[in-house]
Amino acid sequence: MEFTAGGRLELRLTAADVGKRVSVRRLAAEGSPGAKFTDTVGVLTSWNAGVLHITRRDGEQVQIPESSLVAGKVVPPAPARRRGPAASYEELARAAARAWQPVESERLGGWELRAADGFTRRANSVLPLGDPGLPLDEALARVGAWYERRGLTPYIQTATGAEGTQELLCAELDVRGWVREVSAEMWIGPLAPVADGVEPGDRVELTREPGEAWLGRYQRKGASEVALKVLTAGPSVWFATVPGDGEEPDAIGRCVVDGRWAGFAAVEVAPSRRRQGLASAVMTALARRALEEGASAAWLQVEADNEGARALYGRLGFAAHHAYHHYRGPDPEPAGL
Repeated sequence: MEFTAGGRLELRLTAADVGKRVSVRRLAAEGSPGAKFTDTVGVLTSWNAGVLHITRRDGEQVQIPESSLVAGKVVPPAPARRRGPAASYEELARAAARAWQPVESERLGGWELRAADGFTRRANSVLPLGDPGLPLDEALARVGAWYERRGLTPYIQTATGAEGTQELLCAELDVRGWVREVSAEMWIGPLAPVADGVEPGDRVELTREPGEAWLGRYQRKGASEVALKVLTAGPSVWFATVPGDGEEPDAIGRCVVDGRWAGFAAVEVAPSRRRQGLASAVMTALARRALEEGASAAWLQVEADNEGARALYGRLGFAAHHAYHHYRGPDPEPAGL
């Protein structure tokens, strides 16, 4: 990152740049090995009391004392992907929401409050795509009350790392005591290479409903009636099963076809059958069905520490688009005596 003008380092940032993507160079902490300077790129979410707060692509919050700055400037949004499908954050967020639907929802301006009896955070969290139409503190109070009436913990799903994501909202939630519990990434890629993967043959069975065997392999055991409603809802839902020698299958997967998008989830393989191509076979079979229904692009969600899944998806042509996070509401104040 070039910070110089005429050979001199320049600081071309002010507090008026809050909300913009920036790159800053600062003096490394005393005693740090290696370079004299440290560079940080992300969204400037606040600049108060001599401290800059910058949210990186993965959602990490970095605090930088103003006194340590040696250079900085506003930079363009993260560059567009050079391969695979083009997609905005909002398009992907809406596609993912349609693929994992709650059993109950309510609008609060541009926010959608979602509930499904506690089955997964995705179906029991607020999706804030726009303005709630209220001051933030009032909106958060409405959110807390809505989930409290249902006996649920309030969660808000946010995203960072792409144009149009919610770094500023993340910073405001941090200030108000909301706790980031879970982070993962949304990966996207072209669908055709997935369909050209491992030959599935006849061993992958595709159905419209998850049978008992599929549910037996699914990592969230004992799926309730509400869970089944979530699993089977979506524009065009398919379940893949690779039968095993026992009652539980060797591998399973789920795909939701929605216009140009095919969303993959619940790809699981029995521990004794891993590294034998079964996950690839499941995804290939689902991708071929999605192609038949007109899809051309694919998305999936993967946790940052799932190295096996990340390696597989990378080989299939997927790459990270943005990170997403679930913020849990602060614990309620104890009742007075």
